[in-house]
Amino acid sequence: MADEKIQQIYHERQKLQFCLLHALNNLFQEKDAFTRKNLDEIAEKLVLDDPYKGNWTPLRVIFKPHHNSLTGNYDINVLITAVEGKGKKVVWHDRRNKASSINLDESESRLTGIVLNVPVKRYGGIWKSRHWVCLRKVNGVWYNLDSDFASPYSFQSVEEFRDFLDAAMDCGTEILLVKDDE
Repeated sequence: MADEKIQQIYHERQKLQFCLLHALNNLFQEKDAFTRKNLDEIAEKLVLDDPYKGNWTPLRVIFKPHHNSLTGNYDINVLITAVEGKGKKVVWHDRRNKASSINLDESESRLTGIVLNVPVKRYGGIWKSRHWVCLRKVNGVWYNLDSDFASPYSFQSVEEFRDFLDAAMDCGTEILLVKDDE
């Protein structure tokens, strides 16, 4: 029965550094809720709309202000704009508060899910970056839909989920709640 539930959950796997793309598709439970082209267009529009564009350098062909054009790696501005385009809003959780301050019992229509921005060290700590992860409640169960995982991970209880969130915050993870835009 647990396998049947997992099969019903959309889970997109990691490719290059497109973790925000995968996190958004996992959040909205749809293969093409967003495409690379959609997120690139959002990133480009953010640059055009920015009154403080800064100076152009040859490196900006690859390392753009809101994403890396080769690998992906989109920033928070792309996330917020993408989510707002779906009629939702992003609420930054105050890390000074424990996960117990998050109303995890809100209906799935009010609290669409949670997006984490996790600090990551690779190659023996030489490469430091951040990774986007989607957490979503499906059929009353919270799941970690990390695109690095082979399959979704279900939390056995809300207490286990809160402990996970508290531990993540202790390690420098940012928590972003995706909610209905009232």
